[in-house]
Amino acid sequence: MKQNQKYSVAIHGGAGTLLRGQMTAEKEKAYRTSLENALEKAYQLLDAGAPAIDAVEAAVKVLEDSPLFNAGKGSVFTAEGTHEMDAAIMEGKDLHAGAVTLVKGIKNPISLARDVMEKSGHVFLAGEGALNFARSLGHVFEEERYFYDEFRHKQWLEIKDSNNFQLDHSNAKDSKFGTVGAVACDREGNVAAATSTGGMTNKKFGRVGDSPIIGAGNYANNHTCAVSCTGSGEYFIRGVVAYDVSALMEYKGLSLEAAANEVIHGRLPKIGGDGGLIAVDAEGNVALPFNTEGMYRAYRTSGGSKDIAIYS
Repeated sequence: MKQNQKYSVAIHGGAGTLLRGQMTAEKEKAYRTSLENALEKAYQLLDAGAPAIDAVEAAVKVLEDSPLFNAGKGSVFTAEGTHEMDAAIMEGKDLHAGAVTLVKGIKNPISLARDVMEKSGHVFLAGEGALNFARSLGHVFEEERYFYDEFRHKQWLEIKDSNNFQLDHSNAKDSKFGTVGAVACDREGNVAAATSTGGMTNKKFGRVGDSPIIGAGNYANNHTCAVSCTGSGEYFIRGVVAYDVSALMEYKGLSLEAAANEVIHGRLPKIGGDGGLIAVDAEGNVALPFNTEGMYRAYRTSGGSKDIAIYS
């Protein structure tokens, strides 16, 4: 272990048009409680000496199990009225990574992504093949009704049978946002990142966003940082956003905060993208930039810093 190694964790539950006063106090409290539960679960693991990869998976599972976020249980409806989920996980020591896309019925896609990383010999599995892999390992599947959420269903009915699709963080009043993610640095100075999402409401043609794509929505490297993104996925893919933060640190010598800000406030808006990211470096520093009105976010460090926030 490094001497005086600071350890830390940050989580997000989506970025977007989060305006004060649009949410009831009761709902805001529910979001904050969910974020706090995920944060504490991960922090306690780090505090006990667990590796960063365990902490990020645990945090994301808590958020996947909440109907409040667009991942796992709270996933949005596709054009066919089903749920297609994506997830990715990566550890920074050896650059091992695992991802799944277009999976249905899986209770915790992030755990399946981790098994892809550790047990498949591959990085990225999709659709039916990913589900067969999950079945071979005894992953928990849930019935369609488990993923049914009244609010998400209404959200879909409003644009069903149209060519519109809706980002989970769109301008619709009181929209539930919610791609979820976690990044952590452990007592050994190892970093890890995890991201999970239900994608876009009314998405068609097997659309895949940035969340399961290593380097776009999720990335980890001990020499630089661990990053989890949320926002308009097509732009995060085109900007290779998660890796771009790492590259700015590696090749230009930027600090975590400077690199994260450059990508979210400088590069992404130039191509029309909006959203945010959370990141940690191997020194346990944390950055949480976003260029939208808000981002569900929280972080805690062994140095005593802690914050849970929604608005800018």
